[in-house]
Amino acid sequence: MEKEKTRYADVELEEFRAIIEDKLEKAQQEYEILRNGLNNMDGNDVVDTSPTFKVLEEGASTLSKEEMGLLAQRQKKFIQNLQAALIRIENKTYGVCRQTGKLIPKERLRAVPHATLSIEAKGK
Repeated sequence: MEKEKTRYADVELEEFRAIIEDKLEKAQQEYEILRNGLNNMDGNDVVDTSPTFKVLEEGASTLSKEEMGLLAQRQKKFIQNLQAALIRIENKTYGVCRQTGKLIPKERLRAVPHATLSIEAKGK
């Protein structure tokens, strides 16, 4: 009888680390754009004229300062959750449901890499 795994193997953790680091980099870029948008709401200059930034800047300018502030807060929390997931990888506790103690399925972790609860536990 095969014993149930209590943690992901190091090679599996490295796969998740790559996914998380990629999401973290993108999240930090988006956060900076939101912050810059908030800071530039008083003036109407476009500091960076790269096409990508300009499109995001114009999209951001249609949001109210309050909406942009809320988006920035959510993005900051997402970044913190991803950073916490990287710490769990270092501690080799990543992917373990904090309620049931069982491994969270890989499919869920690939979709929500900062998850700390299995679907089963989240449903309770």
